[in-house]
Formats: sequence, C-alpha cells, structure tokens
Amino acid sequence: MFSKACEYGIRATVFIAKSETEGKNPSLKEIAKDIDSPEAFTSKILQKLVHHKVIRSIRGPKGGFAMIPEKKNTLTLAEVVDAIDGDQVYSGCALGLQTCSEEKPCPLHHKFKGVRNRLSNLLNKTTIKKLAEDLNKGDYYLKI
Repeated sequence: MFSKACEYGIRATVFIAKSETEGKNPSLKEIAKDIDSPEAFTSKILQKLVHHKVIRSIRGPKGGFAMIPEKKNTLTLAEVVDAIDGDQVYSGCALGLQTCSEEKPCPLHHKFKGVRNRLSNLLNKTTIKKLAEDLNKGDYYLKI
C-alpha cells in the first residue's frame, strides 16, 4: 500500500514524536537504529520530511530531529504519507494501471474506491501524537 520510504517515514516521525515526550531530539543514527532502517536511506527520508515541513532538523550539540512546535499536536498520518508518497495512495489504480478512471475502470476500480476512501479517512483522522502516546504506553512497537 505504502512505499518502503513511506513506511520508514511514518515510523521515523512517530519515533521522533515519542522521543520528544522524553525531552530528546534523536539523531539520524538513533532514528535509523530504532526503526530498523538503513542510515543512508533514513537520511533521505528525513530530508524529505524536513523539506515538506513535517519535522524539523536542529543543529548543534543538542541537535537532532524534532516535531514542528505548531504541528506537534495536530500532525496527521496523511501529512506524512503525502510528503513521501504524494496522493498516489488516494488516486492510484489498485492494479497499477496508468489509465484507470471512472470512464475506463480496471476490474477492481469500483471495489477499491471504497478502500481508498476508508484509508483516506483513517490517515486524516490519526495523529502522530496519538500514535506516539500509544507507543509510550508499551502496547505497540516500531520494530520487533
């Protein structure tokens, strides 16, 4: 459903939000290790998230990555997904066809439309803050 980069981007953002509740700004190394992602790949993903103003980069001895203060309570999964994968998850064809549309639907088009709508609703209503809180409770994990 999501690209590998998007999956890592979601995990990284949740980890950053969780770390912030502990008063930490995790480094690239810490994020890559915790989300079980290659460091170079994680770096590119974090750069993209910073560029799209999903997270921020802090320089200096206490630097690392952090949430953007104005967004830390309201940032949604949809914003993270949009920054990495764009709107393809909402508009793409279930079979990967480029010409799938209402006028020329693929065999799954009408059935998949409902799935996309429910996914859009889930992503727009789920905040990173809530996921980080759930992670802090110990009920969920970012890597096994």
